[in-house]
Amino acid sequence: MLHSLHVVRAIALLLAVAGPAFAQQDSEDARGWTFYGRFQGTSNGSGLIMKLDPSVGYAFNDRFQAYAGLPVYFARESSGSASGIGNAYVGGVLTVLNPAIDYVSRLEITAPTGDESRGFSTGIVTVDWNNTFSRTFESLTPFVSVGIANTVSDTSFFVRPFSSDGLVGHFDGGLLYDVNPAFGLGASAYAVRASGEQRIVSRVIQQERTVARVQGRNFERQADVVGVAELANDHGFSAWIDFSPQSNISFQAGYNRSVAYELDSLFWGVSFRVGK
Repeated sequence: MLHSLHVVRAIALLLAVAGPAFAQQDSEDARGWTFYGRFQGTSNGSGLIMKLDPSVGYAFNDRFQAYAGLPVYFARESSGSASGIGNAYVGGVLTVLNPAIDYVSRLEITAPTGDESRGFSTGIVTVDWNNTFSRTFESLTPFVSVGIANTVSDTSFFVRPFSSDGLVGHFDGGLLYDVNPAFGLGASAYAVRASGEQRIVSRVIQQERTVARVQGRNFERQADVVGVAELANDHGFSAWIDFSPQSNISFQAGYNRSVAYELDSLFWGVSFRVGK
């Protein structure tokens, strides 16, 4: 029931922020369908996790767009490999651009369509609301993101070695630098702070489920762990490069350091867009 209330409130919030966007005068150039695809991977001491993430979106105007997708995961570690679909998702993005500061609000809701035994889902509906503030000074763009969710979500460049269930706040801040129109650099620091009981379902331990109530990092040793907030707490930093030979395709590679988990990761991604 509690998770259902979170979803209802999230949908109400999405409609509230989307309302002013729909009220804006439509632009024929802005409206339309977009197909977006991304194939990304993260390699670290826990294993190799790859994610194929196709989605389709519709832009209603310059400010608001909605989208939906269904990811497919490929996990490999020393004892074996697994693959399967993840959680289907729908979301909305509100973009407000002005000379003082740019604001992007994203609300995403997932359904538990993934295989829970393989760590591709925790079997619940999840809600993630993220807000990003940025401003561009010629080639430099500093940004800050603040969000709240009932899961620790994957990021656009980092596929986590686990799925989670529990209330968290997530924070991210960094700097983007455009070397030229095709090449860019980025760096950021992040933190995840959990509240209350947390559940971690590993994507790199493929075995019959074992549930234990413990603290600390356990996704490399146990398939299913329930514990206190510290179980999901994390902080660290990332650095990456971007290469976009065309406006509708990009390549990304970088490094992530999780200080809390003492985990070094290399990540890569390829993205393309067809449509608006």
